[in-house]
Amino acid sequence: MRKIIHNAIIVNEGSRFNGYLLVDNDVITAIEHGDAPQELLSTCDFAENAEGAYLLPGVIDDQVHFRDPGLTHKGDIATESRAAVAGGVTSFMDMPNTLPQTTTLEALEEKHKRAAEVSLANYSFFIGATNDNIDTLLNCDYSKIPGVKLFLGASTGNMLVDNNETLGRIFGEIPAIIAIHSEDETIIRRNREAMIAKYGEDVPVELHPEIRSTEACYQSTKRAVELARKYNAHLHILHISTAAELEFLTAQPLKDKKITAEVCAHHLWWTDEAYSTLGTRIKWNPAIKTANDRNALRQALNDGVIDIVATDHAPHLLSEKQGGAIKATSGAPLVQFSLPMMLQLADEGVFTIETVVDRMAHKPAELYDIEHRGYLRPGYYADFTIVAPQSPYDVTDDMVLSRCGWTPLVGTLLNNRVVSTYVNGNRVYHNGEIDETHKGLALKYTH
Repeated sequence: MRKIIHNAIIVNEGSRFNGYLLVDNDVITAIEHGDAPQELLSTCDFAENAEGAYLLPGVIDDQVHFRDPGLTHKGDIATESRAAVAGGVTSFMDMPNTLPQTTTLEALEEKHKRAAEVSLANYSFFIGATNDNIDTLLNCDYSKIPGVKLFLGASTGNMLVDNNETLGRIFGEIPAIIAIHSEDETIIRRNREAMIAKYGEDVPVELHPEIRSTEACYQSTKRAVELARKYNAHLHILHISTAAELEFLTAQPLKDKKITAEVCAHHLWWTDEAYSTLGTRIKWNPAIKTANDRNALRQALNDGVIDIVATDHAPHLLSEKQGGAIKATSGAPLVQFSLPMMLQLADEGVFTIETVVDRMAHKPAELYDIEHRGYLRPGYYADFTIVAPQSPYDVTDDMVLSRCGWTPLVGTLLNNRVVSTYVNGNRVYHNGEIDETHKGLALKYTH
């Protein structure tokens, strides 16, 4: 089927222009400047008039927790991929801390089977490292896997890797990206015990950044960087949250980097001042920290010191978010609103739209060597989204498509509205309606 998207403001590869895009079946065949000729429009099987809205490459989110299998009361691949495409996210990389944990080839295969049946977005899955699965990690087919997820200093089930021999082999022998959750568990435990001694179990959520402290992040990242440099490994630091950690990063071209970093939309949006009004709705690990940290992260993203933007989308029921810094679970849904959030920051002059597109689509594709995605180019998969600027709406819990049914953005006025999302040439989302006829494809990697 031949499709055309016309009368669009196309933002791609650092430029912005009025134009149109042609799609044949699942791939882009042309991107052109100006108005689409009438004779061309008449030859297409399907046309969407973007009416002056932005046409952007689909967002690639390298860190989501879609809760499938084992935690599906909060969300699953079906529900969370619906939320993703409603937010202009066309591809995701899911994390391994599910039940069972994704630390075996069998668990990986089960996730792939499930996603092929229900995911509206393109998909892939990290494999998790443990102290005793190094042989599995060395036998993975990394053309199908974005990398190894390593909990270097923060425990999730039995996924805390603290065996030095295992760490040496992971950093020295794994032929893929090593993506880390970087917080030091010893420091966190010490801080938590001090807070409980002072407040009991009802520690105010405002003190979450003092438990999950800058020191905990810094010391863990320092150790990981030392290991990566020792073994010349590709280390990718997930959800960086402090100004202090930026000393380990550089503004080199991405292709020349062996140490890369991601920042999440929430660390670019909120500061610790928001705990007083939003409470545990913005309780994440790592914690949202100071305005100084947020401003440093914003600058680092602009400068190319931080490479990509993601969400750490992690749905929990609101009942699980009750309590304070100790009792409430950490994590929140964000995949439906991360692109509008980043475009709003562009409206405010924090970033340019071109930078948002680069860090949310182009750079993830480049960092992970994803085959034929992340750009609007002839021959690439037709993954893109249409976003109407200056279309303000108040965010409510009712509009959330994640199974958990709430958002930390409740009450926020956003200015950019996702109109349509196309995955592999199929329009899976349009003006609030989901089309589940077509499913996403497994991402392929050339690293």
